[in-house]
Amino acid sequence: MLAIRIPRPRRKAVALATAAVLTALAAPSLTATEATATTADYDTTYYKNAVGKTGTPLKSSLHTIISSQTKISYSAVWNALKETDEDPANSGNVILLYSGVSRSKALNGGDAGDWNREHTWAKSHGDFGEATGPGTDLHHLRPADVQVNSIRGNLDFDNGGSTVSNGGGSLVDSDSFEPRDADKGDVARMILYMAVRYEGDDGWADLEPNEKVGNGSNPYIGKLAVLKAWNDEDPPSAFEENRNQVIYDSYQHNRNPFIDHPEWVEAIW
Repeated sequence: MLAIRIPRPRRKAVALATAAVLTALAAPSLTATEATATTADYDTTYYKNAVGKTGTPLKSSLHTIISSQTKISYSAVWNALKETDEDPANSGNVILLYSGVSRSKALNGGDAGDWNREHTWAKSHGDFGEATGPGTDLHHLRPADVQVNSIRGNLDFDNGGSTVSNGGGSLVDSDSFEPRDADKGDVARMILYMAVRYEGDDGWADLEPNEKVGNGSNPYIGKLAVLKAWNDEDPPSAFEENRNQVIYDSYQHNRNPFIDHPEWVEAIW
């Protein structure tokens, strides 16, 4: 069974709230506030060219950093998810996104009761399908119950809706999906990772968050303001941090910067 990395104490909320108030009183500005590091593990190595930046320069630096990755095939994703999303209390199971259910690793497939590979950034939003690249990027692929995954479909993310059957508290309506509270931050950070990683310079669409739902096949997912709120409300967990580390160490050798530095969401957007 994988060892779970214990998260460091985060000093984000009070410090950033105070700084934001003081900055606003001193000189109102339309630019994002500069990021304040909450972890030093990779700041002098992996993130050294990004630390201290904000706005577009930060996004550009992170894009360059995380674009250096090893890509895997879509068939290889099955076994990768069995490691990245392993239940820390039961090494024979994975934890499913949206529902939070622990299910046998052996039940991967397409039938009711199985789990399959959920593209958190819906693959139709930018039409990248399951091809190697955004279609196989582990930083937004998670195991999910087949039926819950089908209900989510390619819906944008927003608050509200009716209860999803066996969805762990997730909600759905005609044009949006709201994950259960424990997964809201995970979803936000996965979506925003994709928006930084795929900028249209490597043959794939330029993926961006926006403030709309019903984006269809356009390379956008909303709503940004909701995703930012979810990032604040549901900080990275030990499970999420361990997942980031496994992807970095064993598979893609790149990181989701918003798990290491959730405050960079506000610094960019």
